[in-house]
Amino acid sequence: MLFNSLQFGIFFPVVVLLYLVMPRRMRCLWLLFASYFFYMGWNPKYALLILTSTVITWGSGLLMDRLPDKKKLVVAASFVLNLSILFVFKYFDFLLANVNGLLGMLHLTAVKKPFDVLLPVGISFYTFQALGYTVDVYRGTIRPERSFLRYALFVSFFPQLVAGPIERSGNLLTQIQELPTKKLWDYDRIAGGLTLMLWGLFQKMVIADRIAVLVDEVFNNYQMHGWFGLSVGAVAFALQIYCDFASYSTIAIGAALVMDFRLMENFDTPYFSRSVSEFWRRWHISLSSWFRDYLYIPMGGSRCSKWKRYRNLLVIFLVSGLWHGAAWTYVVWGGIHGLYQVLGYELKGVRDWVNQRLHTKTDCLSYKLGQVLVTFFLTDLAWIFFRAPSLTDALTYLRRMFTRLDFWSLFNGEIYCLGLERQELNILFLSLICLVLVDLVQYFGRKRLDVFLKEQNLWFRWGVLLFLIGAVAVFGIYGPGYDAKQFIYFQF
Repeated sequence: MLFNSLQFGIFFPVVVLLYLVMPRRMRCLWLLFASYFFYMGWNPKYALLILTSTVITWGSGLLMDRLPDKKKLVVAASFVLNLSILFVFKYFDFLLANVNGLLGMLHLTAVKKPFDVLLPVGISFYTFQALGYTVDVYRGTIRPERSFLRYALFVSFFPQLVAGPIERSGNLLTQIQELPTKKLWDYDRIAGGLTLMLWGLFQKMVIADRIAVLVDEVFNNYQMHGWFGLSVGAVAFALQIYCDFASYSTIAIGAALVMDFRLMENFDTPYFSRSVSEFWRRWHISLSSWFRDYLYIPMGGSRCSKWKRYRNLLVIFLVSGLWHGAAWTYVVWGGIHGLYQVLGYELKGVRDWVNQRLHTKTDCLSYKLGQVLVTFFLTDLAWIFFRAPSLTDALTYLRRMFTRLDFWSLFNGEIYCLGLERQELNILFLSLICLVLVDLVQYFGRKRLDVFLKEQNLWFRWGVLLFLIGAVAVFGIYGPGYDAKQFIYFQF
């Protein structure tokens, strides 16, 4: 069930209204039922996978409490079982394809595929969330949850089930435990949650789904374009994936807020970052912090020799790339970001020396803006590997972008030959201005849109809300001739 679908438009109000009026002791069971119903809208059979992961990790928590001297063995078993399920459904085909490729090079018989599986939506998200709980119990950060219903809701909570944020047990599970005491009727909170959901729909339906037309046109026909078209396509994809993924997180956070659940922030104006390391503190925060707390720090983090720290960084980003998808393009994308991190540390002295020799002012707007532009350029280059169907396509795309210089395309109207007509481009341009304004408010004011609007006069607040409602209704990509586009991160 997609957030930008009619089905969800009916499902969510029904769930919330019943949730608000039913007896307190029934709230947990009702939300658990709604969450499984929400997920089963894709494939009812795969709800068994969530249930299996839930039973394994819930039982692991109880076993660690009963057998404290066997904690390591229990954690290891939980990880092996859960990651084995993830491997079979997400990575088995990838491994088999690579094995057969190697066998083909050796002129040996390929291994036949023993079974076909469909990648379950959101399996990487809920698997990591459940494994995080196991580690938290092992470390003593939280006590094992005795109630299976409460824990099952923690793993399957529908707003963030299929594309995050990847919640921590100390945050979401604690709030589920407090469910009977929650104050549900709160106008400001509900209005704030609905505002976030509306902004998320604007990002998805007006920006991401519209710019996707341009991105698909360029990447599917990149052999026909030179520097200009390929550069526009690369920048467009960076904006598309940001608006697409951030919109899901924003809608999820807003939907949870309506029901008085506070989910963690997942994006914090990442394209205003002044370094790649800062970018990863602002992009997909729930995943970045998960890898930091559950893998990077246990490996030694930065409290070790320089070369071990670099090794840890490269491992983290390679694993992060593989988490995103079973393809070498994702692994290379992660490796590029790991390399950026290493080079950032190694070249710091060189940058300082150059700035000192050139008497560069490093505390002024122009220098900070330059850092933002360089960081965006580097991340944008890496995004090409993320979007391209193969490494060959990505490398060819990059080669053409830097060798087929067609500066005249800046003036001959080629921008209108990239899949979007003039009117659609104008709508896109104006919507991107709105995006930048909202991100500027968050970046400088440190306030989300719902908090910012709450502080404004009534006429301004309703003016913004009516504009967003009108934009989604009139300019959103939906209706005859369109399907509600799936969120990009559902495939991960």
